[in-house]
Amino acid sequence: MMMEQHSILIYILLAIVVTNMIRVIPMAFIKGPINNRFVRSFLYYVPYVTLAVMTFPDMVLTTPAYWPGVVALLAGIVAAWFRLGLFPVAAICSIIVYLLIII
Repeated sequence: MMMEQHSILIYILLAIVVTNMIRVIPMAFIKGPINNRFVRSFLYYVPYVTLAVMTFPDMVLTTPAYWPGVVALLAGIVAAWFRLGLFPVAAICSIIVYLLIII
């Protein structure tokens, strides 16, 4: 029991260090504004790609069957295409999955 608690604390501390280093290292080495178009474009899209990579597989894999998640994913893509915000898109996807599961 005590060993498991010790390991969990080490894992949490390691996660804190890694997360903070990802944020601190760029600020320490990049002093001025970023003028490179490629780097600026890359940094602009990183949050969206990260959110997509974490969200899309779970939409399909956490439902009892694959098809409600796929339908919700397609509905979310359509809603995002019409420039709805993050909350409306998430709400639409959640409602669609819920309705398809209870049917």
